[in-house]
Amino acid sequence: MSSVTDTLPSGPTRSKMSDEGFISSLVAAVAISLFLIASLLVPNFFQWQNVVNLVTNNWAVIALGVGVSFLLVSGNFDLSVGGIVALSGVLSVWFAQSTEGANALSTGLGLPYGLAIACALLGSLAIGALNALFVVRFGIPSIIVTLGTMMVARGIAQVITHGSQRNTNLPDAFGYLGNLSLFGTSIKFPVVLMGLLLVVAIFVERKMVFGRITYWIGANPEAASLSGIDRARHITKLYLFSAGIAGVVGILLASEYKSGFSNRGLLMEFDALVIALLGGVAIAGGFGSVIGMFFGAIILAVVTSAATGLVLSPDWQFILKAVAVFLAIVTQTWALARRNK
Repeated sequence: MSSVTDTLPSGPTRSKMSDEGFISSLVAAVAISLFLIASLLVPNFFQWQNVVNLVTNNWAVIALGVGVSFLLVSGNFDLSVGGIVALSGVLSVWFAQSTEGANALSTGLGLPYGLAIACALLGSLAIGALNALFVVRFGIPSIIVTLGTMMVARGIAQVITHGSQRNTNLPDAFGYLGNLSLFGTSIKFPVVLMGLLLVVAIFVERKMVFGRITYWIGANPEAASLSGIDRARHITKLYLFSAGIAGVVGILLASEYKSGFSNRGLLMEFDALVIALLGGVAIAGGFGSVIGMFFGAIILAVVTSAATGLVLSPDWQFILKAVAVFLAIVTQTWALARRNK
C-alpha cells in the first residue's frame, strides 16, 4: 500500500521546466529588462551598489513575502503581517524598557533583552494562532480574518505607545542585532537572515513533503483531505510560520531604529502580497514559487527606485507601480496560457 506522500504531486519540480519555473524565469527576465531600461532613463542607475541596495533596502518586505507566498499557494491570505511587524517591535521595546522611566512612554517591564525578544515573538505567534483559529476552526475567509487581526495587532501597538512611539530608557544591547554588520561589509545581519530564509524556503518548497503538501492543498483541498492530509494542522503551521517571520522582522526593525513605533510596517502587508502576485503566485492557490516572489520584489524595487530617480511625485510613483503590477500580472497570464496551448 502506498503512503500519502507517495501520491503527492511533485509540485514545482518535474523532468522538464515546470510552469512555476517558466513563470519564475519570465519574472526574472522582466526584472532584468526593467533594470536595464531604468539604467537608460535614470542617471547613475547602472551601478553595482544600486543592485545591492535593491535587495538590502527591501529585506523586510521580501522576508514577509516568504510567509505570504506559502499561504497564497495553500489558497489562503495573510494581511496581518504589517500589523504584527508593528506589534512585535513595540512589545520588544516595552518589555525591555526600564521600570524607572520619567513618564509612561519611557517606562516598561524591565525584562532582560533576550527575554523581551522571546515574549515579543510569542505575542506575534499569538496573532498567527488567532488567524488559524478563525480560518481553520470557524471557516471564516482568510482575507477577512487577517484584515481584522492586522487592525487588532496595530491597535494594541497604538495603545502601548499611546499613538506615538517608545524610544527611550532602553538597554545598550537593544540596538545590536538590527545594526550588526557582517563579513567586514556594510551588509547587516537582517539582510543575511533574509537570505538564509529564502534558501530554506526554496529547499522546503522544492524538496520537502511539507512544500508538496502546501501545493496540493491549494490546488485541490478536497482531494488533499481525502488522501489523509490534515489540512487544519498544515494551514495552522503556515499561519504560525508567517506570523513568526513578521515578528522577527518587527523586532529587527525596532532594534535598527531603537524604537517601537505603532505605524511601523504600515502597508507592508500589501507590498508583500503585491510582490508575491508579481512573482507569479496564484491568488487562488496551488501555483507559484518563492524564487518568483523574490524577483517580483526586485521588479517593485526597480520601479520605485527609478521613479524616485526621475523625481516623480509620490502620486505618480503610486500610479507607476500600479501600472507595473497590472502589466506584469497580465503578461504572466498571457504567457502561461500560450505555453499550455
